[in-house]
Amino acid sequence: MMHNKNVRVHSQDVTAAAKAALIRRGVKIEDIAEIVHEMQNPYNPGLTLEHCIHSVERVLSKREVQHALLVGIELDELAEKKMLSEPLQTIVESDEGLFGVDETIAIGSVLTYGSIALTTYGHLDKKKVGIIEKLDTKAGNGINTFLDDLVGSIAASAASRIAHKMRDLEEEGETFADVPPVVLGPKTESDQDDE
Repeated sequence: MMHNKNVRVHSQDVTAAAKAALIRRGVKIEDIAEIVHEMQNPYNPGLTLEHCIHSVERVLSKREVQHALLVGIELDELAEKKMLSEPLQTIVESDEGLFGVDETIAIGSVLTYGSIALTTYGHLDKKKVGIIEKLDTKAGNGINTFLDDLVGSIAASAASRIAHKMRDLEEEGETFADVPPVVLGPKTESDQDDE
């Protein structure tokens, strides 16, 4: 097949594929939102799980995050089917400690959301909070070498969005109790960038 620069995959297709991949691997938006809520609730009066769900949805609308999910999940699934060549098959299957490509892909997507997201990701990667612990390949629940790091990256990015939004609310004399959760949700097609 020849490379065709004129062929583009529609963003709706990429979004749907990324969300479907998460569901296929047993990860719900709510699972990630629970991590976000645990991380941010102590600092944000009025923060609800629904606020966190909308923030996760917003992170998942980013093309970089979607691409990272699709690549990482595909590699995990290929490893489960023993379809990677050696020695990569054994490295991914065992989640070898010196194999940092999984973290590199996750960090690449988290960098979109700044230093708060990066440090939060590091914490989540070490502590294995919430569903991340269940996904950890070393826990023996299938091969999720990439997925556990990617879920941590999404949670860290969503938590960073909330931290930044809280600062905006403070400057207006408000808290999350004053804003509907949809404020943190996906923007419309006319919106150009993320907060």
